[in-house]
Amino acid sequence: MSLPNKRSSSSSASTTDSSSYSSPPPMKKSKNGLHAPPSDKVAFPMDDEDPTPSAANLSRKKATLPQPTKKLVIKLNKAKPTLPTNFEDTTWENLQSAIRAIFLKKPFSFDLERLYQAVDDLCLHKLEGKLYERIQKECEEHISAALQSLVGQDTDLSVFLSLVEKCWQDFCDQMLMIRSIALSLDRKYVIQNPNVRSLWEMGLQLFRKHLSLSPEVEQRTVTALLIMIEKERLAEAVNRTLLSHLLKMFTALGIYTESFEKPFLECTSEFYAAEGMKYMQQYDVPEYLKHVEGRLHEENEKCILCIDASTRKPLISTVEKQLLERHILAILDKGFTPLMDGRRTEDLQRMYTLFSRVSALESMRQALSSYTRKTGQKIVMDEEKDKDMVQSLLDFKASLDVVWEDSFCKNESFGNTIKDSFEHLINLRQNRPAELIAKFLDEKLRAGNKGTSEEELESTLEKVLVLFRFIQGKDVFEAFYKKDLAKRLLLGKSASIDAEKSMISKLKTECGSQFTNKLEGMFKDIELSKEINESFKQSSQARTKLPSGIEMSVHVLTTGYWPTYPPMDVKLPHELNVYQDIFKEFYLSKYSGRRLMWQNSLGHCVLKADFSKGKKELAVSLFQAVVLMLFNDAMKLSFEDIKDSTGIEDKELRRTLQSLACGKVRVLQKYPKGRDVQDGDEFDFNDTFTAPLYRIKVNAIQMKETVEENTSTTERVFQDRQYQIDAAIVRIMKTRKVLSHTLLITELFQQLKFPIKPADLKKRIESLIDREYLERDKTNPQIYNYLA
Repeated sequence: MSLPNKRSSSSSASTTDSSSYSSPPPMKKSKNGLHAPPSDKVAFPMDDEDPTPSAANLSRKKATLPQPTKKLVIKLNKAKPTLPTNFEDTTWENLQSAIRAIFLKKPFSFDLERLYQAVDDLCLHKLEGKLYERIQKECEEHISAALQSLVGQDTDLSVFLSLVEKCWQDFCDQMLMIRSIALSLDRKYVIQNPNVRSLWEMGLQLFRKHLSLSPEVEQRTVTALLIMIEKERLAEAVNRTLLSHLLKMFTALGIYTESFEKPFLECTSEFYAAEGMKYMQQYDVPEYLKHVEGRLHEENEKCILCIDASTRKPLISTVEKQLLERHILAILDKGFTPLMDGRRTEDLQRMYTLFSRVSALESMRQALSSYTRKTGQKIVMDEEKDKDMVQSLLDFKASLDVVWEDSFCKNESFGNTIKDSFEHLINLRQNRPAELIAKFLDEKLRAGNKGTSEEELESTLEKVLVLFRFIQGKDVFEAFYKKDLAKRLLLGKSASIDAEKSMISKLKTECGSQFTNKLEGMFKDIELSKEINESFKQSSQARTKLPSGIEMSVHVLTTGYWPTYPPMDVKLPHELNVYQDIFKEFYLSKYSGRRLMWQNSLGHCVLKADFSKGKKELAVSLFQAVVLMLFNDAMKLSFEDIKDSTGIEDKELRRTLQSLACGKVRVLQKYPKGRDVQDGDEFDFNDTFTAPLYRIKVNAIQMKETVEENTSTTERVFQDRQYQIDAAIVRIMKTRKVLSHTLLITELFQQLKFPIKPADLKKRIESLIDREYLERDKTNPQIYNYLA
């Protein structure tokens, strides 16, 4: 349009006014023949350019007055466009025909774009409310008719499900087509009215309403679905696609939880309850656990492929409850021990994983504790197999560790259970396991332990140390270990000094330096003895006074470090007596104020012997050497003659003669022949003795440790314990001054590291009262006072 401007000018100022146009331009006609409604006048202000000059020109230009504002006025036609006659009814007839054709799956002659435009025009003229109601009514009639057609269908359940699925699929397709035609309703009318459902939601609501009005259809559908799922569980082939589509229908309609999920979970519970009872009776535990694992996998897969994801958790929980939770005790009673005995780590891992799903690991842990204690008790309490006890315990512990790592995922609670159970069972026989562990170490550390590398020996020591940690009476272990270590060191029987020191280092780490102080002192004595012997050989006494043909090495031992040995008298040959006197003179001249006491029972010698078939060297004990040297002056001697000449104690002499005349190396001959030495037996030198080796070891008859020796060692341990108890009582009372009997006993249990009975503690308290370290309170006999 053109807007003519009228200008006028004067000498002082100029203005520009807008003039109105005489008639409006013609309106452009829309495509559908409708006219746009007129609008009110709108004024658009237009400003001239800013007359203010720039700052740079202020000094050169004069200020000018502000110019008046320009205005543009647009005037529109106020006439309303008019609808064609019967436009709404005509449009609805077309839409109704199209909707009916869609529901009846018939073709229609209307252009979809024209139908869409017709709905849009009705919305444009505020007729959408009535249109929505008409569409809703039309849809309801057809949906109702479709669902009613399913009522009374006397067909197979699978065929019936197919009809329901077809009805639902048709409904979805039809509603999508209707929604695409009437999309303007959703975009304009539904959005502006929050209480109005979209066309799709409206269709779902109608389908849900008429499905509830036809309970036969809904119930039959649910029943057929449950039967289909049960068939699948029984390994029959079913149409999973059909199942999935129908369950999605329930979900879309919002009736899934109430109509399907509840009866489905109830049927699942009944099915697996019956199956669990049946299979527990028919299968062994490993097979049953595999079956449970397979069922859980199947149900999980079913949730992924068919059933709504929200059902997964309650479904799996139901299966776990019926197949696992109800049978926890039965599974453990029937299968845990065989699985542990068979070291079936894979099956145990499966059990652990499944039990963890139902929070039943505590029951499994208790079963592990019970199994460990029962099995270990059989090993520990079997006195006939004491010789193999330690190795059996090591093997048992190693197998449990493998199961713990591979099957129980190194669960800390299970690991602690194994430790607690071992500590319990290894202390069932007080002191005996500690003694046997010490002897086991002696066997491993003794020379002649062939076929064992240093790495294997070190590994064995580490494993034994684990058992050592469980021992409560570590002082018993120390006593026996020290006695065996002394024999190894004195007789040169140790397989490896490095291994010996490594073991002592481990014990020191476990129990502290006080525990290994004496053991370390024994090693120092051995090293110091080597230096003393070297010094003795270079001394003037050795060079001038020693008898020829004899070499002697002496171990000088500190009494406090070594075990207590009973003195055993023996009449040594003259040469050995001379040697001992010369060494004693040398040692006392070097270390004044000391006293030497010879332990003949620990000595050993190498004798040179002449036999008719050649010379041999005999490695023998000192007692064996004393007996053999008697035959340098006599060809035949009786038992009494030997006893008188040597002065060896009766039992020890019988053992010595037995080793020389009845063992593998028979240097002497006994008359009459027999395995035991009797009072009237006679012996002569076996001149015809032969052996392939030049140096021959004549083993002493190793008497099994007698009850007396064991008792003696144990008594020494108990005596040491009494001193420790006395010291602990005095230490506590010295600090507290006054203390009740109960509190004193409690503190003693905390401080003492060995097992002790309250009655024994009471005896030691009474002993200290008698020796006036303590006294009973005069007013309360249950309270003790410390006497400074």
